[in-house]
Amino acid sequence: MILDWPSELPLPDRQGWQAQHQDPRRKRQGDAGPPGYRRRFSSAARLVSLTLTLSRLQKGVFDRFFEIDCALGAHLFRMPDPTTDGWGMLTADGTPILTGAGAPLVLARIWLCAWGDQMPAESVVGTEFRIAFSVAVMP
Repeated sequence: MILDWPSELPLPDRQGWQAQHQDPRRKRQGDAGPPGYRRRFSSAARLVSLTLTLSRLQKGVFDRFFEIDCALGAHLFRMPDPTTDGWGMLTADGTPILTGAGAPLVLARIWLCAWGDQMPAESVVGTEFRIAFSVAVMP
């Protein structure tokens, strides 16, 4: 069973965002000269670090999703791509693309995620909770 990211949670903060590809290479070192590389596996996940700033109610939603629904990070889940999903489509000069009725067209993209190596870590900022965690976005 693949779960869906709770719609009650906000988009991740821009400040805590960091992404990189998993390294699919195997390094070969000869007796001399520069190292060489070959593929170790054919597909690599994208490793993304995220931070959420949550109210007390939203923290409860996140905790339930992670601890109970995802069994402390053991289950996969679908999450809207925060860099694409819901953003308006634009022309090359930055003008919004509209439907015939004048409504903006928006992009849609969903990630299939596994919880990453970094388990959720939380801190309190004023009356809000900041939760940092990582996910592996499946290829």
